[in-house]
Amino acid sequence: MATITATNSKEKKKTMLWLLFAIGAMLFWGIYGPILHEGQIKLGNPLRALLCVGGAYFLLGVLVPVITLQTSGGLGSFDSRGVWFATGGGALGALGAICIIWAFRNGGVPNYVMPIVFGGAPLINVLMTMAMHPPKEKPNPLLYVGYVVVAAGAAMVFYFKPKG
Repeated sequence: MATITATNSKEKKKTMLWLLFAIGAMLFWGIYGPILHEGQIKLGNPLRALLCVGGAYFLLGVLVPVITLQTSGGLGSFDSRGVWFATGGGALGALGAICIIWAFRNGGVPNYVMPIVFGGAPLINVLMTMAMHPPKEKPNPLLYVGYVVVAAGAAMVFYFKPKG
């Protein structure tokens, strides 16, 4: 019985850990737009801002894993399909950042741009995930109600946001 309790406790901690990281991503990406926009304004050129984003990605996305993998002996072989998908995901993230920077460059501000991005991205994510990993059962019709609710919520945030 103690083993079952220990396993359940370990699983609960693991569940909470992924949730904490998801909340962290939500917070970082929620703050990302206003901070990036401010940097772009202060730098006077969106390409300077993009260069800074690239530098940050390099420092955090290249040096940290290389050092960590090197110290743990994990720099060995890489699965080629895994490399392709992970690199593609990174490129999509970078292209998203570029699109946000160009949106700001062309008159968009965080109050407008980010609700569109964060309202639409979850909808696209679910469709893409279902296309890549088709569900074993037909999706519950309430999924589509959820799409409407999320889209309406994003539209409401966009429409009723504070002016300024």
